Formats: sequence, structure tokens, C-alpha cells
Amino acid sequence: MTTQALTFGSTDDTEELARAELYGLLAQLWLAPPDEALLVQFSVAVTEAPQPGGFLEAPWESLVSAMRATSVKAAADEHDALFQGVGKPEIFLYGSFYLSGYLHEKPLASLRTDLAELGLTREGSRLETEDHVAYVFEVMRYLIAGDDAAVSNLEQQRRFFRAHVQSWVEKLCETVIAHPKARLWREVAAFTAAFVQIETQAFDLLET
Repeated sequence: MTTQALTFGSTDDTEELARAELYGLLAQLWLAPPDEALLVQFSVAVTEAPQPGGFLEAPWESLVSAMRATSVKAAADEHDALFQGVGKPEIFLYGSFYLSGYLHEKPLASLRTDLAELGLTREGSRLETEDHVAYVFEVMRYLIAGDDAAVSNLEQQRRFFRAHVQSWVEKLCETVIAHPKARLWREVAAFTAAFVQIETQAFDLLET
């Protein structure tokens, strides 16, 4: 298996749209267990990696296989066991925890400052704070595919990714992969980690 960094293009390029869609899919998978409609989509999904480069092929195939093997109930039970429950969950999905060891600390305040500068605010109906992994992935999706070129551009993507994705998401993925109760989300985490690594390489190349 070889690694191949992505190359960035304009927002109407197929590859850029694929990046945005992957961030959106990952946000959906980390926010809540898959519903029947999403499982049906995976039942007919291609097993080829949605981005070029061999590094994503194996984790994508494993994710597709795991999604096809699960059910709505099994996925919901696993999601609850890992990320919900009464009191402290088995695994936290918030950046502040991985960056500072505590929830609602300075990393969340820093994130909120950066979001405000981008003109973004959290919807009042959302229960999760802005440092939830699904939220930061949704922000990345917007920075790739949004219509406002002053906000949705490579430089904003790079800054946000470095500060609020690269800094902790792989730690989350390592925690999930190592957890004995993780089955479906072990594959979600493995694919997420591979995607973050490729994005990291691409931004590294952008800076050279």
C-alpha cells in the first residue's frame, strides 16, 4: 500500500467536492449512529476508495464491509455504549478533552474565537459544543464547498485543519480503535485517521 497526498483544486473540481463529501460523511457518522437510509446507501456503495491513492483503499473497504454487516439497532447500541450512557461516556468526542484533558477548556474558547472570525456560530438547537468531532468536520466541509470565497478557501482550510483537526482527531481515532467495544466505529476511526493523514500530507505539500 502506498500513500499519495491529495492535490487541491478549485471548489468545483471533482476532487474538491469529494473531499467536502467525505468530511460531511464523517461528520454524520461521528454525530449519530447510521439510520436505515444510510445503511442502504452503503449497501450499494462502491468498494473503491472515494479519493485517489492506495492509502484509503483498505480502510474504505473495511468501512463499507462493516456498514453492510451491521443493523440500525446494532449500530445504535454500539454508539450508545461508546459515546453516550449515564454520566461519563466510555469515549469523549470533544477536542478539548484530547488537547487539555478536560471538557470546555481553553481549546474550546480558541475554537469559538476562530469560528467567530469565520462568521460561524453554533445552532442553538445543537446539544454538542463546537469542539465535537462532527462539528469540526462540518466546518471543514463548509470551508471547502462554501460559496463565500473569502471564507471557503485553501488558506482558511489549512489554518482550521492545523489548529482544530490535525491537533487531536488522530488521538480520538486511536482511542476508539483500541476500545474493546468498538466494532463499526473501529472502522469509522480507521478510515477517519487515514483521511486525516492524507489531508495532513496535502497541506504539508501546500506549504513547501
